[in-house]
Amino acid sequence: MGRRSLQGQVVVVTGAARGVGELLARKLAARGARLALVGLEPEELEKVARTLPTDSAHWHADVTDHAGMARVAREVRERFGTVDVVVANAGVATGGPFTDSDETAWRRVIEVNLLGSATTARAFLPALVESRGYLLQIASLAALTPAPMMSAYCASKSGVEAFAHSIRAEVGYQGVRVGVGYLSWTDTDMVRGADQDEVLRELRGRLPWPTNRTYPLGPAVDRIVAGIERRSFHVYGQGWLRGMQAIRGYLPGIIGRVGQREMRHFAPRLAASGGARGLVGAGGAADEKERTER
Repeated sequence: MGRRSLQGQVVVVTGAARGVGELLARKLAARGARLALVGLEPEELEKVARTLPTDSAHWHADVTDHAGMARVAREVRERFGTVDVVVANAGVATGGPFTDSDETAWRRVIEVNLLGSATTARAFLPALVESRGYLLQIASLAALTPAPMMSAYCASKSGVEAFAHSIRAEVGYQGVRVGVGYLSWTDTDMVRGADQDEVLRELRGRLPWPTNRTYPLGPAVDRIVAGIERRSFHVYGQGWLRGMQAIRGYLPGIIGRVGQREMRHFAPRLAASGGARGLVGAGGAADEKERTER
């Protein structure tokens, strides 16, 4: 599709307090979009909304809360009159061997990344049907290829990719377009948080190029904005990810062989590191704080 002007369009962005969500909101507002920001950090959301150049508002909500997201969807429509685009971006991550993982953190990755995306879609699809709008689900390189030490994240991102493809088939005849956004390792709080773990950082550094790099946030978000303007089925934050689609069928076997070698190499250090890890990065800390206070 050709590019559509975002001037005056109402765009909902979840996970908008930082990282991809924050910068995406800023770049969309620079193109004239009106923003509804959703997340768990009300002070950060307010700061973002206050500094945007267009009409914007924010909502404190957990994307896994069905009643809460239904309320947000209702209030966004009351506030703006319509919803044109929804970007399901909220996500958390944890790392480490599955057998040593913290069960609560592992389950929370699935809840936020997969079930939270479904809850977001359930809340906003009626409005998108009315506007013949666009739902963009942010997935990951992790949806294209499995990886050791990332079982929850890979499972959740593979899940949201399949979910988005299914929803596309269901609502396309109603004029709603559904896209999937893919990002490799991008310079966000989440990736920097994961890199604080020495083993995770070194394991990632041993991946083959170009999967071992951390990519700047700005160009990746520019690609997402262009995908929203085109209402694209697939959006690639890094151009080389498009090529991964052609070979993804071979990747589980390759990763399985290489991953066994790497896990054997790191096994002594993993055993000495103390096992279970929680959610990574500032966003993970905000999620854990929210659940503790609740």
